[in-house]
Amino acid sequence: MDAYTSFASVYDMFMDNIPYGEWCAYLTSLLKEYGVEDGILLDLGCGTGSLTELLAQEGYDMIGVDFSEDMLQIAMEKREESGLPILYLLQDMREFELYGTVRAVVSICDSMNYILDYGELVQVFSLVNNYLDRGGIFIFNLNTEYKYREILAQSTIAEDREESSFIWDNDYDETERINEYDLTLFIKEDGDLYRKYRETHFQRAYTLDEAAAAAKEAGMEFVAAYDAFTREAPGETSERIYIIVREHGK
Repeated sequence: MDAYTSFASVYDMFMDNIPYGEWCAYLTSLLKEYGVEDGILLDLGCGTGSLTELLAQEGYDMIGVDFSEDMLQIAMEKREESGLPILYLLQDMREFELYGTVRAVVSICDSMNYILDYGELVQVFSLVNNYLDRGGIFIFNLNTEYKYREILAQSTIAEDREESSFIWDNDYDETERINEYDLTLFIKEDGDLYRKYRETHFQRAYTLDEAAAAAKEAGMEFVAAYDAFTREAPGETSERIYIIVREHGK
């Protein structure tokens, strides 16, 4: 079934432990380190817009792109409440189109792991490169193979809230390097009635070398890779890494 349909309505509830403020501070420090202190910024795979809103508060002119209409609806509700001038576009990141170039592109929450084919990853990177200003940067993160194999594989995660509950089953195929998430949701709708929904998500583990090669194939220059939220090089037990690449002459 389509991902982020039923889950969209309770996504922020179950993500309330995510320190978006700290994530934004880390991203903005990286952006400023590479000279992007203002201007137009694209949040690729923006979801419900939590980070997009924070980056707009930092003074960036934000564009958010996501493939889930349900997630974007929530993002637009946040925009209406905040009054921030954010442009949201309902687009597949493998085919996205902008009206012009941007100073930088960011993509977090492991959005790139949802690209299951290496050729399509190159395609996404090529589009990013096409819409970056000369010398513009692309910052994205990836869940690592270590995390899928050692932390998530064959595990079940469950959480029970008054308004909703979920059961999240993981199955990692080490040969294909694909992690399958089977998500069962029980969402409170009328009175004491809970309706059951199911979604299946798939993510692929990419190595740092593969990500760097895809960026190079797309015409970009590899700049740096960090263990998440640090300035340290990724290690064998890194669960998430941040990668920075740069537009390198179209």
